[in-house]
Amino acid sequence: MNCEVIAVGTELLLGQIVDTNSSYIGEQLALAGIDSHFQTKVGDNAARMKDAIELALSRSDAVILCGGLGPTQDDITRNVIADVMGVELETRQELVDKISAMFSQRGRAMPQNNLLQAQIPVGGEPIPIQPGTAPGLCCPIGDRVIYAVPGVPWEMTQMIDGFVLPDLSARAGITSVIASRVLRTWGMSESGLAEALHNEIERLDETGEATIAFLASGIEGLKVRITAKATTQAEVDIKLADEEARVRVIIGDEVIFGTDDDTMESVVVGLCRDQGLKLGLAESLTGGLIGQRITSHPGVSDVFQGSIVSYADSVKNDVLGIAGVPAISEEGAAAMAEGAARVLGAECSVAVTGVAGPTEAGGYKVGTVFMATHVDGVTEVLMVEWPFDRKRTREFTTITVLNQLRKRLLARST
Repeated sequence: MNCEVIAVGTELLLGQIVDTNSSYIGEQLALAGIDSHFQTKVGDNAARMKDAIELALSRSDAVILCGGLGPTQDDITRNVIADVMGVELETRQELVDKISAMFSQRGRAMPQNNLLQAQIPVGGEPIPIQPGTAPGLCCPIGDRVIYAVPGVPWEMTQMIDGFVLPDLSARAGITSVIASRVLRTWGMSESGLAEALHNEIERLDETGEATIAFLASGIEGLKVRITAKATTQAEVDIKLADEEARVRVIIGDEVIFGTDDDTMESVVVGLCRDQGLKLGLAESLTGGLIGQRITSHPGVSDVFQGSIVSYADSVKNDVLGIAGVPAISEEGAAAMAEGAARVLGAECSVAVTGVAGPTEAGGYKVGTVFMATHVDGVTEVLMVEWPFDRKRTREFTTITVLNQLRKRLLARST
């Protein structure tokens, strides 16, 4: 089974919106064992959309269209699919009733334009999962099939996961289970990981037990994805566990900080919770980014005391008490971390200070960062010279200083 993805929307071509939907769909197709050799973006133009669909049908067994199912004049996906099928659109009363009920539940009258969303190409069927007002479409054409899903990500994911992938798998006769486990790492480059795992990857190429792939994800870490296939979920789980154990022996838990949905900050908060420690922050260069990342996870109030965003030197001096110490220095970072622990009543803390750019400061070049961790009354400082722009400097600093704290907390627990 070969499935092609077409993202619809002029805004995608203009760069006004980043096409994350195609990435998600492509990943899910791969995990389901369905080949996908092409992804296309096309604007809201009927002729060009029809060309893109017909080309896709000429080389693929299935096509997933994403976007263009709204109620406005430029939402023409359903019309173009009907044209490709050589049929008319028909209004489905059950969809009219469903869309109308959604508006009624919000205390609003349904605009007449939304009736367009109740139209389905003759011979097609609405996707039974409908989170919003836009029904998805499943339209067979001979031995091939077109699916259409909304461009709204949370609506798209529900239709893809709940209907499109199971339907595609059934059409393809796929009975095996494919699953992945992601090991999240920090501290080694992608090339370094590839080199360390070279022999293991070659072994897997020969045995076919699993596959290993790498994905650099910035502030989320560098991901090592292990994928395995078997006839049952239990067999897949065993394969993934075995391969994960092999990779951990090779790379080490100092580099692997979590799995699957873990983030560096969620892991650090978990270690603090397990050890009964309160956490405080002092942020200059990161401007509150570390605190924002930590508080994006619910239930951290039992651990996280707060963050002092001491961007101005006067705040560093008056609030954190680092007077007499250069703000951008090893001593400054250490004093900030100690001040945060004292002011916030925390047993452990981190602090960052440095030069994000665009110009040098304190005698240091752009990208120079001092990161301090304070645990059990002992402060350690790491200096890094990042070769990045302002955004990536702040993001890489955030995950790196939290990783420094993670390693200290792991050592503390042994």
